[in-house]
Amino acid sequence: MDDSIEARRKKVVAIGATALATLISLFTHLGTIGLVGPDEPRYAWIARAMAETGDWVTPRLYGSPWFEKPILYYWAAALGFRLHFSAEWAARLPSAFAALAAALAVAWLGWKQYGVGENCPLSPALLAPLFFSTSVGAIGFARAATPDMLFAASITLAMAAAADVLRRAGALRGSASVTAADGRDDRVALLLFGAFLGMAVLAKGPAAILLAAGAIGCWALATKRWAAGFRLLHPYGVASFCAIALPWYVMCARRNPDFMHVFIFQHNLERYLTPVFQHRQPFWFFIPITLVAMLPWTALLIPVVGDGLRAWREKSWRDSPAVFFACWALFPILFFSFSQSKLPSYILPGVPALALVIAISTARLLERNARGDRWIFVLLGVTWLGLAAGSFVWLHRLPGDVAESTHAPIVACGVVAIAGAIAVAALGFSRKRAALWACTACVCLLVEIAGAAVLPRLDPYNSARAVGTILRADLRPDRLFVYELPRSWQYGLAFYLEREMREWSPDDPDAALVLTMPQDVPKVARLGNVHGGLELAHQGIVYVPIPARPRPLH
Repeated sequence: MDDSIEARRKKVVAIGATALATLISLFTHLGTIGLVGPDEPRYAWIARAMAETGDWVTPRLYGSPWFEKPILYYWAAALGFRLHFSAEWAARLPSAFAALAAALAVAWLGWKQYGVGENCPLSPALLAPLFFSTSVGAIGFARAATPDMLFAASITLAMAAAADVLRRAGALRGSASVTAADGRDDRVALLLFGAFLGMAVLAKGPAAILLAAGAIGCWALATKRWAAGFRLLHPYGVASFCAIALPWYVMCARRNPDFMHVFIFQHNLERYLTPVFQHRQPFWFFIPITLVAMLPWTALLIPVVGDGLRAWREKSWRDSPAVFFACWALFPILFFSFSQSKLPSYILPGVPALALVIAISTARLLERNARGDRWIFVLLGVTWLGLAAGSFVWLHRLPGDVAESTHAPIVACGVVAIAGAIAVAALGFSRKRAALWACTACVCLLVEIAGAAVLPRLDPYNSARAVGTILRADLRPDRLFVYELPRSWQYGLAFYLEREMREWSPDDPDAALVLTMPQDVPKVARLGNVHGGLELAHQGIVYVPIPARPRPLH
């Protein structure tokens, strides 16, 4: 009786710790830094405009239709603007909630296939959401005002429903105690599979169909279970997919005759088949990206390889649900490796599945408690040493004023990483579960240090939020232009000043304020016939008051 109570207590503590780590990793400090890069302010502008105009069909950037991405992210972020959240929270909350949905989906899959663990509370149902939510990929993209995490979460939910259909058909055989009591009525699972796949198409486009079909097809090819795979084409699933995905596409195409050409051909086919968007990378690009995305848990991929080789030798791999999860994890990497445009976010749909695969192997590693497994935790500790070294190298490469302002908190991050390396490696020799919790605690502590001390100091150098605040208080004539600013600053200033930032022309004879980079000040001053009077707007962005000049005679 006492043993049962103690086991239950350990499970409750483990669930609580996992929930806390997930919330810290995915939701804290969403507004600490302003919108950065060209994508975040651009997507946020469209969502804010949608909330203000009430046009929920056509995405518009500066008043013109913008068809780079479908509608799901804009709807989600526009809701935040309607609720009067701050710009950063409204723009980033959809990604945070999507990451939480993906974490819950892999937890549910681990529970359905492997149960909750009799002797160890760290079963795949608990480890999978823990590994996913505390990975670099999830922490980063949960804080990005982009459609990427919504897309990944929708794919994850769709594949979880697909796995449930296959499990009920007897094609995925996890723990016998888990599957024996399940019925064979899979109508709800089929409806959910189609609905979530439809959401993925609304999040980023037809690539969702290719990723899901490719992963399921690879699994069916490997296991020779084609009949179970084709079960997912049931009319229930097709009907729910069409009901979710098609209405917006039809309405948008009717209102905008060029929508299908711009979205399908330019932003999907051309992006995949040609380097027109200048994101060309080598074929192997996604291998290191995947290893980085799974940090700090990358070393735990080693037992995954060991389990795979053992299952191959024993010829038991066809019955393992892990094969389905592995196909789901690997297919996005394979598919986008052939693309002529490559961005790190492309493999995000496979990261939750990879976390689940790692969780399955790690749970087995903890159960067998073999002495030979200690070296894996030593490598986990070495990973933290590498992260510490990376933080110091990054600090050394920052510009002087940026490095000075961020020196103390970045050094603190390095110290925490070194302490984590020692703790994880030492605990790994005798208390492997404690080593995993130590690793988790380091992740949460670093997230808090970064959010509370590093990002606020980087904000003026990476976001236009502070510059926008200063310029909104400027009482001079409202003729503000930019000159050869990076795209990230142009889109950021446009969002925070709530107007399109146009490029200044030296042929314009009227007075103007021109924002430019410090190195371009002499050029602007010469073209505008300015002598003195230059003003520092904020942290390296200079605005040059251009006086009115005589108009040319025609």
